[in-house]
Amino acid sequence: MISFSKQNGRLSVFYNQLKILEHSDSCPLITLKQGKETVDMYRGNYFIEDETITTLPLGSYLLSESYSEGRGVSTLTFSAGQTSFSLELSERDGRLHLRCSPLPAPYNRLILRLFATEQECVWGCGEQFSHFNLRGKNYPLWTQEQGVGRNKQTEITRTADRLDRAGGDYHTTFYPQPTFVSSRCYFVHADTYGYADFDFSNPGCHQLEFWDVPAGIVISVKPTLLEVVQDISRLLGRQQYLPSWVYDGIILGMQGGTQTCLEKLRRVQASSMKVAALWLQDWEGEKYTSFGKRLRWNWQWDRQLYPGLDREIVRLREEGVRVLGYINPYVLVDHPLYEEALRLDLLGKREDGSVYLVDFGEFDAAIVDFTKPEAVAWYKEVIKRELIGFGLSGWMADFGEYLPTDVVLAGGKDAMLEHNRWPGYWAEVNKAAIEECGKSDEILFFMRAGCVQSLASCPMMWAGDQNVDWSEDDGLPSVLTATLSLAMSGMGLNHSDIGGYTTLYGMKRSKELLIRWAEQAAFSPLMRTHEGNRPKDNWQFDSDQETIEAIARMTDVHVQLKPYLMHLVAENADQGIPVIRPIFLHYELESFMSVKDSYLLGRDLLVALVLEAGANSVVVTLPDDEWVHLFTKVEYRGGRHCIEAPLLRPAVFYRKQSSFASLFSSIQ
Repeated sequence: MISFSKQNGRLSVFYNQLKILEHSDSCPLITLKQGKETVDMYRGNYFIEDETITTLPLGSYLLSESYSEGRGVSTLTFSAGQTSFSLELSERDGRLHLRCSPLPAPYNRLILRLFATEQECVWGCGEQFSHFNLRGKNYPLWTQEQGVGRNKQTEITRTADRLDRAGGDYHTTFYPQPTFVSSRCYFVHADTYGYADFDFSNPGCHQLEFWDVPAGIVISVKPTLLEVVQDISRLLGRQQYLPSWVYDGIILGMQGGTQTCLEKLRRVQASSMKVAALWLQDWEGEKYTSFGKRLRWNWQWDRQLYPGLDREIVRLREEGVRVLGYINPYVLVDHPLYEEALRLDLLGKREDGSVYLVDFGEFDAAIVDFTKPEAVAWYKEVIKRELIGFGLSGWMADFGEYLPTDVVLAGGKDAMLEHNRWPGYWAEVNKAAIEECGKSDEILFFMRAGCVQSLASCPMMWAGDQNVDWSEDDGLPSVLTATLSLAMSGMGLNHSDIGGYTTLYGMKRSKELLIRWAEQAAFSPLMRTHEGNRPKDNWQFDSDQETIEAIARMTDVHVQLKPYLMHLVAENADQGIPVIRPIFLHYELESFMSVKDSYLLGRDLLVALVLEAGANSVVVTLPDDEWVHLFTKVEYRGGRHCIEAPLLRPAVFYRKQSSFASLFSSIQ
């Protein structure tokens, strides 16, 4: 129910008795802006500046009521002088819908202010790595490389900026989404793919700036935060069930050729490690640069590097071990797939009609133009023929965030507006190829780049290229923040590279970090390792026998949790409740609103990880309930506890009253 209140020169708009909007002369609800952007992209890192030419706060307003399609419509018309802008408010499907009028010339930016309280928390905006509670900062929503270090105050980030223009910031992300949740029990979703900046730093308002007027803005108010999160995916889409084989062991990332990979597999199997799949990212070939080991972006089997792999895929599958590969939405110049796409005119172009080649770091690749139906059809056939037809059970569908803003696309579509949408196109291509082969129950792909389309099109995210370290912004702790922020954006399935990926500027993965990361992965929907961009610099799952046994131990725990994990994935698919979720979704207390170092795996497991090198204990606040330590079987009540957590015995607790208590009690 929409209602209005006018008092002391202020207009307040309520939905379901909650104040959503507020307008006054001193803080207008709508401000128009004319700006001129400059966009510089270097290897997926974007530098965007906006020169403000003029702004126009719209201080006056007029409220009118009408009916459209049997529904009441309230129209707020804001004005200043001869310039006006309208906002239509209506209720549909139990949500408040806002529809904006076009921007009057010469303005090309819209600023919308929502009512806020100083005490409220805000979460979401897609995948955010540094901060879980977004209050106090602004968040530019633009898909790009997350950047190295992601903190301008750290030496790693400063080095990356100085040497490679590659240092990130607190807001840089592969997966932005114009959706947020307020602790006042509502969500806001803006239907736009244009550049936006959501500013939560003002004590009395949330300021949302759009460079493309949203087709609509949806606001949903619910009694609980859990119901709010469920309603996001009810509106935007939900992830599907996962293939059953993903729960049967770890997915081991390995490279280097058929014999090398088979030898690694046999070695870990000799130590009773349960292996669900081998992930061979270099199945299509290798490429080396100063960054480290890269891949040959021609999505066809490299027979020289992987002789007999076609036969091994069949044999391994009979043993219960799948094989996964790698693909991205670009094709390497002067290779067969590039030549084929060039001949068929399926590639993004420059203004002079030449193919737009993107520098990916000492090699160039072309963009498959997903705005062209013929290109979509062709790339689906590439996936069907070269990946599915070859026998792969899944793949990393990498990248998606590099679309240059000056590329010429089919049909004259504006790349500036298509940029944030590109990961969604890429997800849809993969999903459609699998569905058309009737393999949705068998094949898994996972992505790092995302947008709102990902909720319905991508079955599994991964957190991207974390540093092989303990840093809060870009190491092991950041994957928890990322997963929780995605959960509050409607995306309920996420995992990460065990051990991290980015190995630069002297960073090297330690044995301790790898094992601690494996502890986190065991209590997630999917376990998968990665060698990193410089494998020889990193401690690997098979670097010594003790590590093999440690990874095998955590994999055993993960496999034992299969019935529970399958229940959670079904819960996410059917009800929109994320697999990994913040504690406050079930214990709605202010003290849990900013917690990002512990989480709930489903309703019944609370996980508090060691996130510092050398630490062997954690301090955890348990909600008011009866809890049992998963490994020691010691019982705890709610409150603050210091818990010993040596390697391979993480601080994990199950709810004593859980319907899965017998399963949990059997885990040693």
